[in-house]
Amino acid sequence: MPAIAKRPNAKPEPPPVVAEDASITAQLVALKRMSVVELKQKWAAIIGTPAPNNSRSYLELRLGYRIQELSLGGLSRQSRRMLDMLAQEIDGRGEHKAIIADPRNPIIGTRLVRAWDGVEHTVTVARDGFEWEGRKFKSLSAIAKAITGVSWNGYRFFGLRGAKRPAR
Repeated sequence: MPAIAKRPNAKPEPPPVVAEDASITAQLVALKRMSVVELKQKWAAIIGTPAPNNSRSYLELRLGYRIQELSLGGLSRQSRRMLDMLAQEIDGRGEHKAIIADPRNPIIGTRLVRAWDGVEHTVTVARDGFEWEGRKFKSLSAIAKAITGVSWNGYRFFGLRGAKRPAR
């Protein structure tokens, strides 16, 4: 029988570094070597405003993000829009009140029925939230808590969990 040749334990080679990636990495490494004064100067050069504080970690973090953003691109228009809508909703400001639609929400007008302690509870999906016993709620979790007295994930309580992911 011929002997089976054993290959030495070779580690896979990392993918080649693109010049752009190397430049970004070099800039990020350079931030670690800069003094706070130099970081503040870099801030003024890249961001165009005076640095807001003297926190080394803050300046490194924000400058690192900005360097990558300038080289690789920032958030997509859709992501920026979603963040703006969330900020308006939290602050309660803006021309119109943004209502973030959760993809788990059923169609407006759908009735969700759940029995709890022998009582059947019916919730109607509205444009701006949910209705239960003549009262409006912004979330199913708030209704589930009103029904049970304890915190629940409203989607789970009403059986609206998303489709299960396939096993790996």
